[in-house]
Amino acid sequence: MVASLVPKQTIRTRDPKDAAELLRRGGVVAFPTETVYGLGAAIFDQDAIRRVFEVKGRPSDNPLIAHIGKIGQIGLLASELSASAERLVESFFPGPLTIVVKKSEVVPSIATAGLTTIGIRMPKSELALAFLKECGTPVVAPSANISGRPSPTTWQAVLEDLDGRIDCILQGEPTDIGLESSVVDCSVEPPLLLRRGAVSIDELRAVVPSVRELASGETGAEKSPGLRHRHYSPRARVAIGTGLPEGFAGRAAFIGMQTPADVFAECLIVNSAEEYAASLFEFFRKCDRGGVELIVCGPVPETGIGAALMDRIRRAAE
Repeated sequence: MVASLVPKQTIRTRDPKDAAELLRRGGVVAFPTETVYGLGAAIFDQDAIRRVFEVKGRPSDNPLIAHIGKIGQIGLLASELSASAERLVESFFPGPLTIVVKKSEVVPSIATAGLTTIGIRMPKSELALAFLKECGTPVVAPSANISGRPSPTTWQAVLEDLDGRIDCILQGEPTDIGLESSVVDCSVEPPLLLRRGAVSIDELRAVVPSVRELASGETGAEKSPGLRHRHYSPRARVAIGTGLPEGFAGRAAFIGMQTPADVFAECLIVNSAEEYAASLFEFFRKCDRGGVELIVCGPVPETGIGAALMDRIRRAAE
């Protein structure tokens, strides 16, 4: 536990109005989206934002994404919107896409890690939208977990990491997608895909053909969460393959679309890349609860959400 935090009771509710009321009072509230559960604070409440960083143990140079409940709130956050950004908003909001734009002067620098840009997303989840509309203000929200741990895809996973550290958990169903949003930097031209997610590069290019991917070693990663620090990692070691490493004799688990070459203590066979993505982080957590020492992840073709899935697996394996 972070030393500066005072333990408190974490309220659990299924009512977005109750959760929003706590946030408006300065609280820190976890809420579900279609990607993962987020840990929200009102964007103009710097004390609440500071608590988000503290309870997660999140590095202060890791910017937060602003979540909106209405398209009109973009005007509160952005100083300008490029034609590319406008087309992406029109095509993918609400949905699992974050656009990075030049920020308004009223957005506190603590929310953007001192950057002149801000990431903005409008979730598609009905419960998330109901909550955000009740909040009446944009809400900054990283994933609702201890930094570095697998992102939470259930409210129980949030409780596992943050019980007694935050004010409230808005309880919803397990998330549909299970991986964080795609992030596109629209503050530069051509727009730059910083983080892979459920909205693929092909889908983005169907709307804005000039979108390109961030090259290895290229500057720009600092504008997106999930790129500069270790993320998505269970306590168990993660490897990519279909069998056990030679000589390994510990407790191991497997997740993938193919039948593994060896016998594993835990095994989850999924039927599609979409099911794999939705299951990955909770499987990581299940393995940690069961004392698994090694998690072997079967590879998938890097098309569609498979590209984002393999990105998360590789980062967990680092």
